[in-house]
Amino acid sequence: MARRIGRSPFWQGIIGFLLAKYLRFVQVTSRFTTVPEDIDKAIAGQTPIICAMWHGQHLMISFAWPDTIDRFAALISRHEDAGAQAAALTYLGVTPVRGSGGPADRSRYKGGAPAMRELLRQLESGASVAMTADVPKRARVCGLGIVALAKLSGRPIVPTAVVTSRRIQFDTWDRASLGLPFGRAVVYTGDLVRVPHDADDATMEAARLAVQQGLDEAHRRAYDMVGATDPGAHLRTA
Repeated sequence: MARRIGRSPFWQGIIGFLLAKYLRFVQVTSRFTTVPEDIDKAIAGQTPIICAMWHGQHLMISFAWPDTIDRFAALISRHEDAGAQAAALTYLGVTPVRGSGGPADRSRYKGGAPAMRELLRQLESGASVAMTADVPKRARVCGLGIVALAKLSGRPIVPTAVVTSRRIQFDTWDRASLGLPFGRAVVYTGDLVRVPHDADDATMEAARLAVQQGLDEAHRRAYDMVGATDPGAHLRTA
């Protein structure tokens, strides 16, 4: 019964509203440090961007929107359990795009999956996009989906980590975390990764590794800045 209620659109909307309010409370009560210090200046002239994150960061990534980006869309799983997260994004002013990263291979994206088409449409309209780089159940292994999106759109990928000193750490496959209020928060963005329109297999793989390494480094440094160790650092070899 509880599971059925949790999957009802009405209750997912209520949960999403409360989650959005909570995230806003964490945001306004946290002391933020950004790297680079002026993220808006760092991405000036580069927008719209593709904001890359690891799974487990999806509840925190809304803290990372720079002031110069007024429209954001985010890829959210099609799974019915993710309805509350999609509702929360809507309340936070982010357009949810329902879809799945699927297998970490190129073939899924050649046919133009609906989510990929919508992400491209969002980028073409001037909205930046956030999506997880790793695919479900393969934590910290960057898939080709985000690289394909960069190739097709011509937009740069920005590896991003959002870490708080006070947080709930979940014992899930992706080591998801949820920030707590009245702590320190770090938004760390790595070097931009670009993928040329004519990228061949070797270039795509190089870009995939660059995103993966950029996200690893961003998380390592962000956790170090709040005096903690990245709980997901070992997941790729687990």
